[in-house]
Amino acid sequence: MEFFADRAEAGALLAERLQDAHDPVILALPRGGVAVAAPIARALGAPLDVLVTRKIGYPPTPELGVGAIAEGGEPVFDLTLLSRLGLTPESVAHVVEDERRELARRIRAYRGDRPLPALEGREVIVVDDGLATGSTARAALRAVAGARPAKVTLAVPVGATETVESLRAEADEVVVLLTPIDFRAVGQWYEHFEQLTDADVLRLLDRA
Repeated sequence: MEFFADRAEAGALLAERLQDAHDPVILALPRGGVAVAAPIARALGAPLDVLVTRKIGYPPTPELGVGAIAEGGEPVFDLTLLSRLGLTPESVAHVVEDERRELARRIRAYRGDRPLPALEGREVIVVDDGLATGSTARAALRAVAGARPAKVTLAVPVGATETVESLRAEADEVVVLLTPIDFRAVGQWYEHFEQLTDADVLRLLDRA
């Protein structure tokens, strides 16, 4: 069974698989994706920024994600799960508005008044620390696609096989190092998987 020591090691290994990228922009999904993306940006000599996303939770159990939203994009829902729960996108509109406010807060915290880098015509690499349901990555990829980049690559160290396959339709390329059969959670594939804070994200961005 393979493990990554931490997110930095995972990022360094991913960077080896991304050497053919041409003048890319690296967009990390905070918080965990930033720690993976930082060594990629260093290795490729590429600019690093964040693409802020938020999970849209099932109201009685917010940990259960029924969708996600990314800055610059519209909400993306798991319509099958919504239907199974007896919900519609309209019935969780209040949750979406709450998450839009938190999205705006985090954008201000991470980027201040600085806008996202210009993505039109650029090669963009979207990075996260792993894929479970893939809802936030899907929302991020659709938001990036709306900016008309030349190419979009999703790069993650580990992911559930079905999720990885489902996201191939959302990106020009998906680079993933591990797709374990017994995948249960992203953190199980790291020896050290500490929760990052906003201060950690800012420190990594400052170094980049």
